[in-house]
Amino acid sequence: MKLATLNDGTRDGKLVVVSKDLTRYCAADNIAPTLQAALDNWDRVAPELEVLARDVEHEVVPCERFHEREAMSPLPRAYQWADGSAYINHVELVRKARDSEVPESFYHDPLMYQGGSDSFLAPREDIPLGDIAWGCDMEGEVACITDDVPMGVSAEEAAGHIKLLMLVNDVSLRGLIPGELAKGFGFFQSKPASAFSPVAITPDELGEAWADCLIHLPLMVDYNGQPFGRANAGVDATFNLAQLVAHAAKTRNLCAGTIIGTGTISNKRADGGPGKPVSEGGLGYSCIAEIRMIETIYDGAPKTRFMHPGDTVRIEMRDDHNHSIFGAIEQKVVQA
Repeated sequence: MKLATLNDGTRDGKLVVVSKDLTRYCAADNIAPTLQAALDNWDRVAPELEVLARDVEHEVVPCERFHEREAMSPLPRAYQWADGSAYINHVELVRKARDSEVPESFYHDPLMYQGGSDSFLAPREDIPLGDIAWGCDMEGEVACITDDVPMGVSAEEAAGHIKLLMLVNDVSLRGLIPGELAKGFGFFQSKPASAFSPVAITPDELGEAWADCLIHLPLMVDYNGQPFGRANAGVDATFNLAQLVAHAAKTRNLCAGTIIGTGTISNKRADGGPGKPVSEGGLGYSCIAEIRMIETIYDGAPKTRFMHPGDTVRIEMRDDHNHSIFGAIEQKVVQA
């Protein structure tokens, strides 16, 4: 099923069930007022939502037109948002550009940071930028939402706790990252509010494209109206979402509504080399930092600038019939 949160003037919005083709919805507030309330009681609520989803498909319940611009992020705020780095190709490029090696531990022990989750941007909401020197970048990712996950679960057990999937624009301020990391305490100011896709879906919606706790489809990233990234989320992943959930739960319980991200989706070329731009027949990039790293490796310095006010990004994923699965994140950078 597909779920969304519509802006009804409240902080946490109104839960609705959306048709598979994203054209109509039916309010689900008689089952659960918000998505967080549904997740808190998932075993009881999910079957009722599934019945409503079938009724929406068969058009046997009153429905209204679904407009993605009216959607908030599925969880407008969350108890926890942790982002991993499942695609080590991205890390390898960053390290190579700095002429340093990737630590061996990175290949079996995931990187992860805890992001701000008290307020997320809506999927069509502008990205506020205080200073272009901060180096505003998009990061196209996939994320999952869990139910209650007990401490110490295995990756195999963690897979059963993945209840919903979304797309993410994990906004990063690259110019602030080096100074923060140099302090030894990690990201804070360099990671402003992220945005998630208009719709969250249960994994079964993906059919065979959901395998090994990865989505085996391209993530479509357009920058200023032009194709920028088409990397496949099921390729070149060092870790899957279940492994990331288990990593997050190693020393703590994860409460229902925890969001875990994959990090920037990144593919190598067929010959193992760095990816090429879409305009040159490659799969492109899911963030600007990656093409800047490749420019540094080959040309000695980056040429592509980070985002300025007026720049736009669109992030979407389509099925084999070219139908949008999650709806699209469409954002413009504006001067804060």
